Amino acid sequence: MSRERLYLYDTTLRDGQQTQGVQFSTDEKLRITQVLSDLGVDYIEGGWPGANPTDSDYFDAVGQTTPTLAAFGMTKRAGRSAENDDVLAAVLNAGTPAVCIVGKSHSFHVSTALGITNEENTDNIRASIAHIVAQGREALFDAEHFFDGYKADPDYALEAVHAAYDAGARWIVLCDTNGGTLPEQVSQITAAVIDSGIPGDRLGIHTHDDTEHAAANSLAAVQAGARQIQGTLNGLGERCGNANLTTLIPTLLLKEPFASRFETGVTPKALRGLKAASRTLDDILNRVPDKQAAFIGSAAFAHKAGLHASAIAKDPTTYEHIDPALVGNSRIVPMSNQAGQSNLRERLMQAGIEVEKGDPRLARILDRIKEKEANGYSYDTAQASFELLARRELGLMPEFFEVKRYRVTVERRRNKRGKMVSLSEAVVVVKIAGERKLNVSESQGPDGRDQGPVNALSRALIKDLGPFQELIEDVDLVDFKVRITNGGTEAVTRVIIDSADSEGRTWSTVGVSANIVDASFDALVDAINWKLVRDGAEVAT
Repeated sequence: MSRERLYLYDTTLRDGQQTQGVQFSTDEKLRITQVLSDLGVDYIEGGWPGANPTDSDYFDAVGQTTPTLAAFGMTKRAGRSAENDDVLAAVLNAGTPAVCIVGKSHSFHVSTALGITNEENTDNIRASIAHIVAQGREALFDAEHFFDGYKADPDYALEAVHAAYDAGARWIVLCDTNGGTLPEQVSQITAAVIDSGIPGDRLGIHTHDDTEHAAANSLAAVQAGARQIQGTLNGLGERCGNANLTTLIPTLLLKEPFASRFETGVTPKALRGLKAASRTLDDILNRVPDKQAAFIGSAAFAHKAGLHASAIAKDPTTYEHIDPALVGNSRIVPMSNQAGQSNLRERLMQAGIEVEKGDPRLARILDRIKEKEANGYSYDTAQASFELLARRELGLMPEFFEVKRYRVTVERRRNKRGKMVSLSEAVVVVKIAGERKLNVSESQGPDGRDQGPVNALSRALIKDLGPFQELIEDVDLVDFKVRITNGGTEAVTRVIIDSADSEGRTWSTVGVSANIVDASFDALVDAINWKLVRDGAEVAT
């Protein structure tokens, strides 16, 4: 039985860039384009040509893409023809195969925002779409405020979308611009549009997440008949964001009734790269990944309770709705003072360490974890530090290097321009195979600004580790979290450090001390040791 085709339209580069604090460079937009192409979306909306230099440069540089490239703009303005509207001309001049234009479909916005009549707005929509089609382009019409417009004035909302449809638009996209519509309403209104004469295979859905229903609203529209879904990677977008494609794509491919009824351009192989795609975007934005994100979050398949871990070891489907490997994720059994031996053995097996049930060393490891956590440590998220602790208790932890001492200084002074600046410098002395190495490093970013003492320590530690240098060159400190575990003048500081390497692996380590720098350094040392263990380093002699 053949499945119906659903089309995925990504607007990360345009609508996603409306996110507060997000501004892509041209090179970053090109990187994201490649990620989206590899993933298998059908359309990539690259931006608004002419609206800003970056978007214009992007269209000049991108060339042809396997997904259909779309430029975004707005309908012609009242009082001029589509052929003589310079804003519309700039969008067409980008030369993309598809052009998506936005227009009002809510009579309230027509009169208040545009200050024109409904008739003038309808003519703007009709003439703009007809002009795009006459240029041999695939035309899409984003019906802005459609759901609110339909609820307030259904006759005019339908008039607006029918004007675009009758003029030859390939896709009529129904937009929940304010993000306040709920799934049942989306379903009913989408069905009403189809009943009015616009086929479902010409309808798209564009939702925002202001009530956290963007994904549910998109699926409701699909079930009502829409066959294009617009969204962004990681749910980027204005205010609360857009429909999240990292949620929608695996839902469509893996969940019923969608999996057996529909197909998309995303293959099972590409789906396994979903988490990596999400992490690439986070890396470009210098953002911390959402640990509890559905499907691709690092905690999405984490099982803390001992009862859960015991069941998972017997059959993962007891507490997992999908196999995490299908989306490029993995199962985690966190370790904490609530853990039992089932959690422990499962976690050790994931690390490639097999210990027989009932082995007395398991009890010693659990006692050690409880002792450390009583002193402020947390292995719930710091999986790499847990693995190192267990290896030491099992006698399986090599000593690759010994830190003899370290020193870090922060100096504030005026630079040559008379501006006050800070500069962090770290010195780390390590001993490897009887040889001492003195590593010195400053902490300055590409813009010359100081990136802090922890960054200086990290750079100094990995500056020269002799025979291990090649294995640690790609280690990158991606996140740094600090928590005070008690109050008063003798407060204990817990530091969690997230690291990553060029293979896309991420791992977390923990350090605890009354001194925040000391706690950070312990976490840094654990991070390097874990990397060396996992890459099969051999102790230098």
